[in-house]
Amino acid sequence: MNRKILLADDDAALRRVIQFKLKQKGYDVTAVENGRDALVKIKNGAYDLLLSDMKMPGMNGIELLAGAKNIAPDLEVILITAFAEISQAVKAVKLGAFDYITKPFDDDQLFSSVEKALKFKNLEDENRLLREQLKSRNFLSNIVGVSRPFKELMNLVDKIAPTEATVLLSGESGTGKEVVAKAIHYKSPRTEREFVAVNCAAIPRDLIESELFGHVKGAFTGAIKDKKGKFELADGGTILLDEISELNIELQAKLLRVVQERVVEPVGSENRLEIDVRLIAAANIDLKDAVSQGKFREDLYYRLNVIPIHVPSLKERPEDIPVLAGEFLRRFVPGKNVAISNDLMKALSDYNWPGNIRELENLMERMAILRKSDILAVNDLPADFNSAISRENKNSVFSGKDLTYHEAEKKLIIDALDKCAWNKSKAAKQLNIARHVLIYRMKKYDLF
Repeated sequence: MNRKILLADDDAALRRVIQFKLKQKGYDVTAVENGRDALVKIKNGAYDLLLSDMKMPGMNGIELLAGAKNIAPDLEVILITAFAEISQAVKAVKLGAFDYITKPFDDDQLFSSVEKALKFKNLEDENRLLREQLKSRNFLSNIVGVSRPFKELMNLVDKIAPTEATVLLSGESGTGKEVVAKAIHYKSPRTEREFVAVNCAAIPRDLIESELFGHVKGAFTGAIKDKKGKFELADGGTILLDEISELNIELQAKLLRVVQERVVEPVGSENRLEIDVRLIAAANIDLKDAVSQGKFREDLYYRLNVIPIHVPSLKERPEDIPVLAGEFLRRFVPGKNVAISNDLMKALSDYNWPGNIRELENLMERMAILRKSDILAVNDLPADFNSAISRENKNSVFSGKDLTYHEAEKKLIIDALDKCAWNKSKAAKQLNIARHVLIYRMKKYDLF
């Protein structure tokens, strides 16, 4: 792959000579005559090396260095300087320039400095890639489960991750929608770039547009400097818009334009910035219902709903409770052999988990910190959790009857099937579980 070099020099003759010689060496060279044009090029394209004259009208080399590093921190910079400006060049190196060469210079000096900078760039890129791969492996190794719904979910993630398709995640709060979004990102070709998560419900409504699209200095009271939006920060990577239903209708219209045209317009600016992002949206309500109620734009919904993924609740995947509890325990007490007793595991498995995986994770962290021994038992459960179990049992249709958990579950399934004339889809809806979960339970209890 040809390395891309940006050359900035106001001396037209010298600029043409340097560009010609570097192109002869096989480099892809773009040349501009001043620092402002160079910054525009850096904003709109990816370069490996900036080669800039120190003294230019309007913006000198150090000012260009600072601006370039702000836009592209990984960009290597070499400054061309006169002998009298060496002290300034040394200052520039301290500020992040890779090297400087003094006029007059010969071809060997130029080529040597450029080759060293690009070799260093290669090493930096390789190290960053290794760090991202390690981060990706560590993250993905923490996603665990043995249930059929979990395996089906991860199979779907594997299929769609290599694509550029927009994804709409649905599911209850605490089910791990952001974890699924990160898994899609880390399994995709974008894994080396940024994953940016935005909780639309957590940002004040009068600031959300600025947070998403950025703003320019003076756009509103308090905008004391330019600010990049989340979409621009995610350029080249993936952005997750969680709780997207919280966006107001006006902002939904602006988001639709971003999805369609892949451009953002910072607040207070007339400039449009091209962006390359993969969009993942998430909601814990049914967006179809929101559309029918006029709270969510129908055209935006269909733009987002390219690949719909339902993230199952913990009650839809109870087989994963022991696996997740063990994983959280290992994470919170690393290097220690802390176990979960059978009676505690039964209590965890019998609980309904309205807060889903997040509730289980919080409970295991709390118990790990406050444990009395390295074997967690039922008496280690916090009082509020025991109260929640008691309330759940009081409200149960089987309260007062001497039934085991499995007997109660079987009876509940049979009652639902009887009421629905053994229509599995209707029975599953009444039980508030997925159809495939109901079928799994029916097989388990020989109800076919």
